[in-house]
Amino acid sequence: MLRRVLLGMSRSPQIKKAVSSLPVSSGIVARFVAGETAPEAVLATEKLVSNGLHVTLDHLGEDVTDLAAATATADAYLELLRQLSEAGLTKNAEVSVKLSAVGQALPGDGEKIALEHARTICHAARNAGTTVTLDMEDHTTTDSTLGILRELRQDFPETGAVLQAYLRRTEADCRELAYAGSRVRLCKGAYKEPESVAFQEKRAVDKAYVRAMKILMNGAGYPMIASHDPRLIAIAGSLADRASRRPGSYEYQMLFGIRPEEQLRLAAQGHTVRVYIPYGEDWYGYLVRRLAERPANLQFFARSLISKK
Repeated sequence: MLRRVLLGMSRSPQIKKAVSSLPVSSGIVARFVAGETAPEAVLATEKLVSNGLHVTLDHLGEDVTDLAAATATADAYLELLRQLSEAGLTKNAEVSVKLSAVGQALPGDGEKIALEHARTICHAARNAGTTVTLDMEDHTTTDSTLGILRELRQDFPETGAVLQAYLRRTEADCRELAYAGSRVRLCKGAYKEPESVAFQEKRAVDKAYVRAMKILMNGAGYPMIASHDPRLIAIAGSLADRASRRPGSYEYQMLFGIRPEEQLRLAAQGHTVRVYIPYGEDWYGYLVRRLAERPANLQFFARSLISKK
């Protein structure tokens, strides 16, 4: 019932206007989303980079259902990359792309359209002196996303991958992707998945995350540890030490607005810390859908507002 209510809210422009105009809600939005425009995203990037942090930017929007919208999203990334380059930020800032936002789910040639749009973005990113990471979505898109990744890496081997630890298949995917030059972001996973494909209990997910980290840290690739969990961050450091990894041979990643003091602490210790910045007009749908996919996220966001550590 709660999930249906939240999904209904995500489609209501009236509720969006009311929520964003309230002082408390406006503060929540500003904390977790950089804004609706590329200049706002660039400004947020400048502030983080000036504090020794790195950034990956996500132009919000997913599950695109028409070609014009997919093309518009790709064009938005090209404009973002242009502005980042002009601001001299591409040494420290890359972009994250959801393939469903650039046409993956379109009927017929969706995968081909998404691949060509992603290829165009990767080409622009390389010309700007930066990289692209392909975000991962629900499990029904995993094979398609990894297939497009393989195609892109033929010409753009620097393209990053994302794996979700709670999927039962992820250990095998880690082994396949833990090769030299392969950038892999490991996250827990936020989508509501069936038990047949994903671990359900927190303890089981945490154990799966550690197993995946071990594979990546002991592999030849570049692990990107995406977690806010203090225990998992500590374990990542220990695993890196055991694998004789130095700072700079892996990185930590956290969401914009989540544990900013911890981001700065890790960066001050010499670690690469990358902040995931979402921006765009679809911010309202993004936030509410994340809650709808896993309503337990309500508690997570509430805790993050209480403590910035």
